[in-house]
Amino acid sequence: MKPTITAFKQSPDRGRGLARDMRVRWALEEVSLPYDVQLLTFPEMKAPAHLARHPFGQIPTYEEGDLVLFETGGIVLHIAQSHPGLLPDDANGRARAITWMFAALSTVEQSIVELQWVMFTERDKSWYEERLAMVHDRIRARLAELSQRLGDADWLDGAFSAGDLMMASVLLRVRGSGLLDEYPNLAAYVARAEARPAYQRAFAEQLAVFHAASGG
Repeated sequence: MKPTITAFKQSPDRGRGLARDMRVRWALEEVSLPYDVQLLTFPEMKAPAHLARHPFGQIPTYEEGDLVLFETGGIVLHIAQSHPGLLPDDANGRARAITWMFAALSTVEQSIVELQWVMFTERDKSWYEERLAMVHDRIRARLAELSQRLGDADWLDGAFSAGDLMMASVLLRVRGSGLLDEYPNLAAYVARAEARPAYQRAFAEQLAVFHAASGG
């Protein structure tokens, strides 16, 4: 049975590939699994039908037969464990790839989400510049650690894996701030991820939704 995912009908990211359904689309493209997409408005995301899928009224969700999942990490992990292509064959390699997935979401993304919150909701505060600098410093600390670990390798742990998919997706969210460019190996790492054919297909699908919604 072809899975169905949910996504924004009118994404606030304006077609930049930052909405979290992009991570699920990318994973599905990496494993060559066809899928359907149900587009939702913001009111529909808070309606009972969608809340039954996602208790927090967000996107994406994933439905396959009787299985209903929410949260991108859980969805991508399910896809990676169910289909070849996103996790190594050996047990230790699989465990390390999954660890990098958790690191992307739990260790790296938190300060990046905080930055976006500060920029969009606190610009009018008297302490905005001071708070922004503090968040930038926290992000730099994580990026410096990640940059040192990556070194001159193409991917985090051997071949491309679900860990790289999640980490690159998280790093894309900070690129607009200019912070990523301070770490050339990380910027190159993200560029390699974006160049993957599966990413390109997923991005084109998400961009087409934005153009359709905007009448472009």
